[in-house]
Amino acid sequence: MTISKISIERPTLVVVLFSILTLMGLLSYSSLNYELLPKFASNAVTITTVYPGAGPEEVESSVTKKIEDAVAAMENVKKLTAVSSDNLSIVTIQLLTGANADIALEDAQRKVNAILSDLPTDAKTPSLAKFDLSDLPIMTLTASSNLEATKFYDIVHQKIQPLLSRLPGMAQVSLVGGSEREIQVSVNAQKLEAYKLSLAQVRQILTNANQEFPTGNVKNTDQNIQIRLAGKFQTVDQIRNLVLSTTDDGTQVRLSDVADVQDGIKDPDQLSRVNQTESIALNLQKQTDANAVDVSKEVKKSITQLMDDYKAYGLKITVANDSSDFTLESANSVIRDLGIAVLLVAAVMMLFLHSFRNAFITMISIPASLIATFIGMKVFDYSLNLMSLLGLSLVVGILVDDAIVVLENIQRHMEMGKNRVRAAYDAVTEIGVTVMSITLVIVVV
Repeated sequence: MTISKISIERPTLVVVLFSILTLMGLLSYSSLNYELLPKFASNAVTITTVYPGAGPEEVESSVTKKIEDAVAAMENVKKLTAVSSDNLSIVTIQLLTGANADIALEDAQRKVNAILSDLPTDAKTPSLAKFDLSDLPIMTLTASSNLEATKFYDIVHQKIQPLLSRLPGMAQVSLVGGSEREIQVSVNAQKLEAYKLSLAQVRQILTNANQEFPTGNVKNTDQNIQIRLAGKFQTVDQIRNLVLSTTDDGTQVRLSDVADVQDGIKDPDQLSRVNQTESIALNLQKQTDANAVDVSKEVKKSITQLMDDYKAYGLKITVANDSSDFTLESANSVIRDLGIAVLLVAAVMMLFLHSFRNAFITMISIPASLIATFIGMKVFDYSLNLMSLLGLSLVVGILVDDAIVVLENIQRHMEMGKNRVRAAYDAVTEIGVTVMSITLVIVVV
């Protein structure tokens, strides 16, 4: 075989070549991303619309049917399914195999935007998304404190969440649980009827009174000052004293006359507990091209700093889930398997062939061949994930098999009285095609 002949006749060339490949492999390994799962392109697009207060039939007729009709003319659509429930409409567009989900998402967005004016005014703007494994949270943190529940939620929402969002490689930080402050206006229907007011009127007056907008400019020779009307409520008493109407005798009807206004807590739709204690969970999503392990390290550094900064509040942040730990364990397992395989092969060589030279060659060639694989992973933009690490684990076994078979056959030819060069050449020529065929079969499978 030509490769074997060149390797035997020019050993220095082989040493230099493998030294270069090993160095490039180590450099490629240091720049590879760690992921729990490989990148997965979904072939489906979902359109979610929230319609507060509407029943399933109303959601279907007013929202779902219109969205279905709009996206039905899209290209590469395999199946269209829809679910209408209380307050919610979900339309799923399943695409044909090979269709580009990003292009389909843009096409669906244009179709939906064209019918926005036909949807009910109370319905929220439809949200479009395609499923992507990289959108799953890489970490889940839980935060607890001895502060009042609403004050603690404000600190997490206004200070801790933005700080974590600014970390390198971070895409989004979402909150789960917690007690969010809410101004509750409980209207008395009988009093409302007595003052000849409707619920819609009260809502409109309350909305119009809680606004802030520019009103114009004041100019002089030196400067131009913008004037803004700060009309938002500052206290609960201001809401209670809001004038709704004036009776015929000049009496002002205030909001407190027809409703009970309280500074309360929003009804939770999600709960978060850690060790049976109420907490706030933070789900952390990384950017698509970010390294999960690096992001995890930055987050853990920030946790230590945050706990020091808010020590007076008794802030405690714990890592409930970190996918990078499992990824690192998988990578370390592959390295451990490689080390065990190399040592076992060397031991077998020493035990059966009684050759330290063969054992040494095996301990060098197998790791060098495996490290060079990282170059291909970098070129093809692969990451260190469960699938690629599983492939590397299988490669270790293949390399061990080939090394033992080839070296054992060379040793057999040397026992026939041949010198090392002739024994190596004849042994590889004899079984080289067979070894390559077996290896390629495994690769194909």
